[in-house]
Amino acid sequence: MSALRGSGELAGPDDLAAARAAVVAARPGDPSHEDSRARILAFIDAHPDALHRTCLEGHLTGSAAVLDPTTRQVLLLFHTKVQRWLQPGGHADGDGNLARVALREAEEETGIEGLGVLAPAVDLDVHVFHHAAGTEPDHLHLDVRHLVIAPPGAVVRGNEESEGLRWVTVDELPNLDVDLGTVRMVRAALAAWDELSP
Repeated sequence: MSALRGSGELAGPDDLAAARAAVVAARPGDPSHEDSRARILAFIDAHPDALHRTCLEGHLTGSAAVLDPTTRQVLLLFHTKVQRWLQPGGHADGDGNLARVALREAEEETGIEGLGVLAPAVDLDVHVFHHAAGTEPDHLHLDVRHLVIAPPGAVVRGNEESEGLRWVTVDELPNLDVDLGTVRMVRAALAAWDELSP
């Protein structure tokens, strides 16, 4: 894992080649993670516009497993559009630096100041985005997920994209009806953190 970086330290390539390299460099994972790696790489190779929402079949997204290292809790939000508990994250919108995308989305959706992101990504996931109200067509999110560390005493302030935010332990995840990909992401984030701080 690289050093913890804040939003001012994430300059660099912002094209599709950089996004592809980030997927290749993501930490190894279980078979579902590795299947997602293969699917994302194939999608990128077939869709030169994969970084943009105008790619209607699907597009790249960046997500954040926001961790409080002291309590070993992760921050989830109840997503307004999806009506489920999810990690912070969002569209790349042309930015191939997916660590930067994950950090930006975490900052915007949690309001926490002083977050830091670690690379490479800890988890990869391909899933169907389904708008609960049906006002957007279903499409794929090809999600590259990074460990994001919250500073001590982090103050959470949500925005309009969520109806609530909650710190949870990995053992509490089943009570929130999260999908298996979210559970896998949280476990991968905790394992990555444990490797950094034995």
